[in-house]
Amino acid sequence: MRKRVVITGIGGLCGLGTSAPAIWDAMRAGRSAIGPISNPALHDIKVATGCEIGELPDHGVERKQLVAMDRFSLLAVIAAREAAHHAGLTIDEASTHRIGATVGVGVCGWEVIEENYRAILLEGKSRAGIFSVPKAMPGAPAGHVSMNLGLRGPVFGVTSACSSSNHAIASAVDQIRLGRADAMLAGGTDAPMVWGILKGWEALRVLSPDTCRPFSADRQGLVLGEGAGMVVLESYDHAMARGADILAEIAGAGFSGDASDIVAPTIDGPERAMRACLADAGLNAEEIDYLNAHGTGTKANDQIETAAIKRVFGDHAYKLSVSSTKSMHAHCLGASGALELIACVMAIREGIVPPTANYREPDPECDLDITPNTARERKVRTAISNAFAFGGTNAVLAMRAV
Repeated sequence: MRKRVVITGIGGLCGLGTSAPAIWDAMRAGRSAIGPISNPALHDIKVATGCEIGELPDHGVERKQLVAMDRFSLLAVIAAREAAHHAGLTIDEASTHRIGATVGVGVCGWEVIEENYRAILLEGKSRAGIFSVPKAMPGAPAGHVSMNLGLRGPVFGVTSACSSSNHAIASAVDQIRLGRADAMLAGGTDAPMVWGILKGWEALRVLSPDTCRPFSADRQGLVLGEGAGMVVLESYDHAMARGADILAEIAGAGFSGDASDIVAPTIDGPERAMRACLADAGLNAEEIDYLNAHGTGTKANDQIETAAIKRVFGDHAYKLSVSSTKSMHAHCLGASGALELIACVMAIREGIVPPTANYREPDPECDLDITPNTARERKVRTAISNAFAFGGTNAVLAMRAV
């Protein structure tokens, strides 16, 4: 019998707020944080809508570590510290080798890359900053989380574009089930509000000029945001032994590859990932109460995801509560799945389904109950969270009440 893995702490920050409770309060209220981008370093971008963190909270990270961190690493550390504190997790000489960290990222430390390009190519400087490589590397956030909290168990980064959080969390679950760790800090982070990244997304012609309206017939595309989300995962026995407050259980995970196109999604890939997740969790489709959709607000994604949900859930698809919280915190790339996991955990805890904000017009191709604009009270015993990414890398997580 495999080990049960539970969630005992959550932490996060994004445009909605700089703590998990603040994020959840905004989600529950259906409040979107999407708006005009205020960063003056973004120069000549055409689509100036995004979801920024207004001001970082006091974080207590020492300057010695800060000088070697890009923004995406700092966000991960802030979220991880909150999650560890929320869980009441003791990290000392007795436990340090049995606690690790996995952090998913969609891109990398792009802030330092852009600073160096501008310094060398535009300002004529002769060398890059000394910490450029360690700041930029995709594995940096996991390393910084481990250093800041003193974690000496399994530590590594995970990158699979917009599925990175879900893959990182599932990888952490595996470390615990394989006996390599008793507890893991897991989640995702990204800070893409940088000129070079936004210009790249502009070229794809998928950015919305105003806001994110998932499943609404008048949707115009996705909106990028920044943020991080982290959870504390523990074996059930470890959590019980120390008297931890268990928030929810990771029931299962499912993965698939589209093996089709680098950017265009398929129905088959997401369908197989959801089916694999249900099978891994030992759940029937009829047992799922809430589905946090990938829900990017693009024409293709929302119609394809709706079709995949109908294939997997059949008639029960119309009894599910579905929502896309990206309508409120935008698409935070590698952080999205972790922020959406917070939504799922709190839906289970409080019996409230967060809404899909900004919804205006029904789309006959997206005809599920997408909880438009206003949160709904509903007993949520089980929830699944979808993450589908460029490259056709799909990852779905299932959670249940304990």
